[in-house]
Amino acid sequence: MRTVLGVDLGGTKILIGELTLTGEVLSQKSYTSIVVSQKDATQCIKECLHDFLSTIPLIGQVQAIGIGVVGRVDRKRGIWIEIHPELSQQIDLAKEIESEFHWPCYIGNDVYCATLSEKIYGIGQETDDFIYLNIGTGIAARCVINGQIIEGKNFDAGEVGHMVVDMNSDVECVCGNKGCVETLASGLGLHNRVMELIEQYPHSCIQKKESGRIGAIELFEGYDQNDELCKIVVDRALKAVAITIMNLIRVSDPDAIVLGGGVGSSYWFIEHLLMLMNAKTTRFITKGIQKTKQEAKTIGLKGAALLAILEIEKAGEEHYA
Repeated sequence: MRTVLGVDLGGTKILIGELTLTGEVLSQKSYTSIVVSQKDATQCIKECLHDFLSTIPLIGQVQAIGIGVVGRVDRKRGIWIEIHPELSQQIDLAKEIESEFHWPCYIGNDVYCATLSEKIYGIGQETDDFIYLNIGTGIAARCVINGQIIEGKNFDAGEVGHMVVDMNSDVECVCGNKGCVETLASGLGLHNRVMELIEQYPHSCIQKKESGRIGAIELFEGYDQNDELCKIVVDRALKAVAITIMNLIRVSDPDAIVLGGGVGSSYWFIEHLLMLMNAKTTRFITKGIQKTKQEAKTIGLKGAALLAILEIEKAGEEHYA
């Protein structure tokens, strides 16, 4: 049986798995990610791959490796351009991995990979026009138009986390703007907004942690308990995401909006988000605004593997042409 290795590098974790050429996950293992720089992240990927290969028995004959990473990626050249504008350090990641592990390697942006998985295994089976919006540690999206995932000339299309949604906000984003949706509604953004306000709400059910992040689920539960701090932070986040989605709808006219990521795939979040949508804006969204039907934890892994699977299929077609 021919298989591929998939690597999904996120802001807090890295997931590695062996998958069949039909996308079935045969085995997987999760690690803590390191994304302070591309150099450190590359080393982290290598170390985690070595650990995976030494601790998880391979089930099939591995043909290639597919890797999804944070930031701008030139897929065709296998170059990881930058994590974000303040951390730009071009790395020939595909070549480095090929040299170390002796399998062909293909790389892509992590949200591109998740969108590719949604296109092949998810909503893409119903429509060629949709938007996949990932709300996790950060926020990003990819628009699929006529079956094509839009990447942009500089591989930066879909970085909607830097869409300004609050003109009165004084919260500065890493992109240099203030009031970006990522600073207000991402997992990290929610935590940061709580930490800014928590001293003003000593009776809140949310308490400071010695380490780690205050999770979205904690905030949603507090919201249902009428906790004032939770309601302020979450209401602001919901409004920010609703504005983002409605702007995206006006730009690309999709059939569906698919939400993923640790925050975006929450049924609670989607239920409350839908209350804020303008019916005149969403009237053409025939497939709705919905949670991805794929497993949120492995959608990126499957997409990363697809980078390799599609190349293997292409090589096979060329061989028999």
